[in-house]
Amino acid sequence: MTPVALRSATPADSEFCFELHKAAMGDYVTAIWGWDEQRQREYHARSFNPGHWQIITTGGTDIGMIDVEYRPAEIYLSRVEVHPSYQGHGIGTRLISALIDEATHKGQDLVLEVLTVNRRAQALYRRLGMTEVATHGVKITMRSAQPHRAGRS
Repeated sequence: MTPVALRSATPADSEFCFELHKAAMGDYVTAIWGWDEQRQREYHARSFNPGHWQIITTGGTDIGMIDVEYRPAEIYLSRVEVHPSYQGHGIGTRLISALIDEATHKGQDLVLEVLTVNRRAQALYRRLGMTEVATHGVKITMRSAQPHRAGRS
């Protein structure tokens, strides 16, 4: 099992996070909107949040990022990206499972959105017990329902 750790992102991580997004999500972005380097850089400049994002590391190497919002009624996974060369090693499974466990402990659901074209991520989330609760445009909302709230959408 690949050991992973999280560290707070810093402004110096901006280019790493942009290149990570390009590597991990570029094919999906291209399939939906087409990849426009300038637009993607502008989007990144608006969304990069070093005060909130965390960098996923293994063996001292930066391999991904995660952004989690703790809302009053749920935990919202805003974004998670693992570099393709580290995908398939259980890293995403461990991170998502830990968030589901944390949400369960708090009596909440884990909620996230996934692109409709990202079948691999959808399969992971379903395998971890998450269910589709809505589709809007190019995104699917998924939720890990608590037993006492099952069936809620």
